[in-house]
Amino acid sequence: MTILSKEESNRYIQQIRLPEIGITGQEKIKKSSVLVIGTGGLGCPVLQYLTAAGVGSIGIMDNDWVDESNLHRQILFNVNDLSKPKPLAAKEKLQLLNPNVEFKIHFSRLNKNNALEILSQYDIIVDCTDNFPSRYLINDSCVILDKPDVYGAIQKFSGQVMVLNYKSGPTLRCIYPQPPHPLEIPSCEESGVIGSVTGLIGALQATEVFKIILDLGGILSGKLFMIDTLNFNTQVSSFVRNPEFSKITELGEYEDVSLCNTQSVREISADDLNKMLSINPGIRVIDLRDKEDNEDIGYETIMIPHFEINSMINLISATDPVVFYCRSGSRTVSVINYLQEVYKMDNLYSLMI
Repeated sequence: MTILSKEESNRYIQQIRLPEIGITGQEKIKKSSVLVIGTGGLGCPVLQYLTAAGVGSIGIMDNDWVDESNLHRQILFNVNDLSKPKPLAAKEKLQLLNPNVEFKIHFSRLNKNNALEILSQYDIIVDCTDNFPSRYLINDSCVILDKPDVYGAIQKFSGQVMVLNYKSGPTLRCIYPQPPHPLEIPSCEESGVIGSVTGLIGALQATEVFKIILDLGGILSGKLFMIDTLNFNTQVSSFVRNPEFSKITELGEYEDVSLCNTQSVREISADDLNKMLSINPGIRVIDLRDKEDNEDIGYETIMIPHFEINSMINLISATDPVVFYCRSGSRTVSVINYLQEVYKMDNLYSLMI
């Protein structure tokens, strides 16, 4: 006996006609539960396609509010949603798309204290986050709970998709044992992204979810799919499960506290900098502020966005003093911590004006 109502059978008729789905497959979709973590450029299309296809229970997890800068790529939202919590605004739209789906709202930030409890409620986890601490937390939680993790990431005109821990397959740590340093890979907020690429990668993530639910072949388990839409180059790289890196029995620490260690940062006043410049005029002052923040600080500076430090390391002397400046000091601290940790530099100063 089918569990689909007549209205549902009519709604999903085009996908039921697929021999890979049929009535049995549609019932599997209805019985399934999926948690989407992140309601941004990736999460919006994932949620829309999962909802439209009739996934029975969908969890929506995010702790952010809708901002005007989101609208160019997070096409689930519009101007009437500004300042609304993203999960609640998403639920409002998705219920109109398909009232047969149950939505569970998790308006909170994923952390090591709530991850296992929340993820354990769902069959499949979709990672639509935009930072590496969250991605590794999701991966490790899925390994502990034995849940498949559908991973997506985008940057500028490029994107990637893979399925992690599927039937005890390779995990994120099998291909990237440790997360990159936060200043080595800029976020979308820092480097920018074209909205249509987020839609493309989100649609591919949703497709992998359906393949997992229906137990179809060709799932991107142990495979990293990459696409550069600017030149339309695609590549699939294979990787295998590493038993050593997959032995995860408890959650660790996922925030890089080294970026905010003020104790290791030497501060310098304008008077002391002037004295240093009188002896060594070649000392470089590097301005980490945004280009829009162009108030003259009284020194000839080199402007480098803080997230481009790694790619412009050749401009930073390893011997002569180097002075960094930003208005609040937070970017200076993170950059100096990074250079001290990764490049072992001890000639760095934070300018206090």
